[in-house]
Amino acid sequence: MKSNSVEGGRTMGRLRRFLDGRTRIRLPLTLALAVMLPAAALICVNFYHLKSIERDKQIEAAIHRDFQQMLAISEKQINHKAYTIVEELGDAFPSADADKTAKVYGLDLLLSEHPAVAHVFCFDGDTGFILRSPSLEMGDRYVDDEHHRLEKTFAGWLSFEGKTMLETMRKKRRPVTWYGERTKRDGRYTYTTTAMFPLQHVGKDRVAIGGVTFEPGYLKRTFFPEMLESLIAHKLAEEGGNRLAMVVYPTEADSDGAGSVLTGVYGIEPFAASAQWTDGKPEVSRNLSEAFEGLTLGIKFQGTSVAALSRRWIMSSFITLGVLSLLLVGGLVLTYRSVSKEVALARLKSDFVSNVSHELRTPLSLIRLYAETLELRRVQGEQKTTEYYAIIRKESERLTALINNILDFSRIEAGRKEYEFRQTDLAELVTNTLDTYRDQIDEHGFTFERSIDPSLPPVRVDQEAIARSLVNLVNNALKYSDREKFLAVKLYRTEGVVKLEVADRGIGIARNEQSKIFEKFYRAGDPLVHNTKGSGLGLSLVRHIAHAHGGEVDVESAPGKGSRFTLTLPLEPATRQPADDVVRMAG
Repeated sequence: MKSNSVEGGRTMGRLRRFLDGRTRIRLPLTLALAVMLPAAALICVNFYHLKSIERDKQIEAAIHRDFQQMLAISEKQINHKAYTIVEELGDAFPSADADKTAKVYGLDLLLSEHPAVAHVFCFDGDTGFILRSPSLEMGDRYVDDEHHRLEKTFAGWLSFEGKTMLETMRKKRRPVTWYGERTKRDGRYTYTTTAMFPLQHVGKDRVAIGGVTFEPGYLKRTFFPEMLESLIAHKLAEEGGNRLAMVVYPTEADSDGAGSVLTGVYGIEPFAASAQWTDGKPEVSRNLSEAFEGLTLGIKFQGTSVAALSRRWIMSSFITLGVLSLLLVGGLVLTYRSVSKEVALARLKSDFVSNVSHELRTPLSLIRLYAETLELRRVQGEQKTTEYYAIIRKESERLTALINNILDFSRIEAGRKEYEFRQTDLAELVTNTLDTYRDQIDEHGFTFERSIDPSLPPVRVDQEAIARSLVNLVNNALKYSDREKFLAVKLYRTEGVVKLEVADRGIGIARNEQSKIFEKFYRAGDPLVHNTKGSGLGLSLVRHIAHAHGGEVDVESAPGKGSRFTLTLPLEPATRQPADDVVRMAG
C-alpha cells in the first residue's frame, strides 16, 4: 500500500509539472502576442524612421530651411533700418531752392550732426552738383581719393541719367536708389553704400536729387553689429534653443563656394559680425540686395554645427529608443514574474484549501467515529474505552494545532498577531513540549535523541509561539521521514544566542527549494510531500515567530540525507529586561 501511495504521488507530481510547464509556456506566449509583438513592431518602425532621417539628412535640411527664412526676414529688417536712416537724413537736407552757399552750409551741418555719413551731395539740373565730405578727414588720402572719385562718378552720371533715375525712383514705394561698392580705409578694402533720393518740395519736371554715402566704419562697427545682435536676441526670445551667430562679408568671398578671401582653410573675412562669431564659414548664407548689394549675410550656431546637432539628436533618439526597449523588456519580465507568482500563489491557495479540508476531515472523522462507538456502548472492556478516549484526545489536539496554525496565519496576514513576551526558562519549555509530544514520536516508531542545556539563563519569549514553532518542526520531521526514522532535538547556547535544532534523516530538501519552503503555502516537489497532506503554513509561521523574537530560522539539508532546522534566538541578561509585555507584530 505504501509503495502504491508513493507511486501515486510521483504520478501526480509528474502531472502537476506537466500542467505547470504548459502554464509557463502559455503565459509568456500570451504576453508576447498581446504586448511584445506590437511594442517590437513600434520600436522597429521608429528605428527605421530614425535611420531614414539620418540617411536623408532631414534634420539638417529642416534647420537650413529655418536659417534661410531667418536670413530673408533679417535682410528685410536691415534694409528697413537703412531706408529709415536715409529718409531721416533726407528730411534734414537743405532746400533745392536755396543758393549754393546755403546748400553748402546745410550739407556741412548735416555731416557734423550725423557721424554715420561719410559724404553728402545734391544735384540740381539747373545749378549743378555739390559734394561735401568731413573737412577734418580730408587730410586722409583714402577719404580724399574717395571724395574725388564720387564727385567724378555721380556728377557725370546724374548729368546724363538724372531724369531717368528720378522717374524710376518715384515709381517705388520708398523712392531710394542704392549703390554699394568697395572702398579703402587705412590701407584695407572695406565697404560702403550710397543712397540717392528725390529732394522734397520740388516740381515733377525739375531734376533735384540728394545723396548720402555711409561711413564704412559706422557700418562695420555700429550698424551691422547692432542689427545682428538685435536679430539674434529676437530669434532667441521667440524660439529659444541654441544661440546663433551671424556675419556680414563681401559677396566675392563666397564666389567660388569655398571663399576667395580666407582667414583660415575654411574661413571668410568678415565685414561685420555678432559678438559670438568665431572663425569658419556660415551654415547658410544669403546675398543682400537693395541697400547693401555686394554683401552677404551668413548664419550658424555658436560652438557647434548643424551636422553635429543632427548627429547628437539622432544619437539621443537611438539611446532613448534603446532605453525604452530595455524598459519594455524589463516591464514584461517583471509582469511575467508577477503574474507567474500570482498564478503560483493561486494554485498554492487552492492546494491549501484542499489540504486543510483533508486535514480537518481526518481528525473530525476519527473523533466522530470513536465518539459514536462509545455512545452506542459497543466498546468491550475498560482498556479499550481508555484507548478510544486517548485517540479522541490526540485527534482533538491535532485538530486544535491545525486550527491554531490557521488562526495565527490569519492574524499575521491581517497584521494583528500579538506576542506576549516574558522571562522564560527555555530549557523547561522545550522539555515540557517534547514530553507532551513524546507519544506521537514513539507511535511513529522514531529513534529520539535530545540534548538540552539546563544552565541556560531566562530568555524573553512568547512561550506559546516558541512551543508551536518546536511542534511544527518536529511534526515536519515525523511526516517527511520515509526510510530512516530518526529525530534529534538540541538546545544550547553559543556566542550570545540560544539555538534550538531539530534534525531528521528524512527525504531532505533540494538546494533550489530551501529558500522557498518558508514561504506561505509552498510545498516541496518531492512525491512524498505531495502525498502527505498539510497546510503549507508551518514553516512560514516558524519564520515569522523567529523574526518577531529578533531571531532567525535556517535549514541545512540535502535530498535523501535529512534536514536540520535551527531556530536562533537572541540571549540577553534577565537583569536588563523590562517587565512582561505584549507586542503586536505586523505580518
